[in-house]
Amino acid sequence: MEPQDLRYHKEHEWIRVDGHTAKLGISNFAQDALGDVVFIDLPEVGATLAAEAELGEVESTKATSTIYSPVSGTVVKVNQELEEHPEFLNKDPYGQGWIAVLELSNPGEVDALMTAEQYEAFLTSEE
Repeated sequence: MEPQDLRYHKEHEWIRVDGHTAKLGISNFAQDALGDVVFIDLPEVGATLAAEAELGEVESTKATSTIYSPVSGTVVKVNQELEEHPEFLNKDPYGQGWIAVLELSNPGEVDALMTAEQYEAFLTSEE
């Protein structure tokens, strides 16, 4: 079961909205598909991103994958711990494995993202 308090993007990123900001990361499905994460290219604080824009990349023992921003906003914080501990993406994708915090520029975009129930149905349809 995916955490119910998150919203999900079709490229397997999640966001947790808190007022005008949203913490984001990759889903458990994404980290499982990637395998052991060995490196993450974090976004720059201050970067302004449109929804669907590339946020960074994650490298694993299997592949390199692009991380997309599910919503528009400005990066106000990044998880520097991932530079030394990229394995947090595998061990705790919804906790220690968060990637960045965005200040939302268009909060209405959140409504277009999938709920946990919709995301689980999406994953089932992808199989």
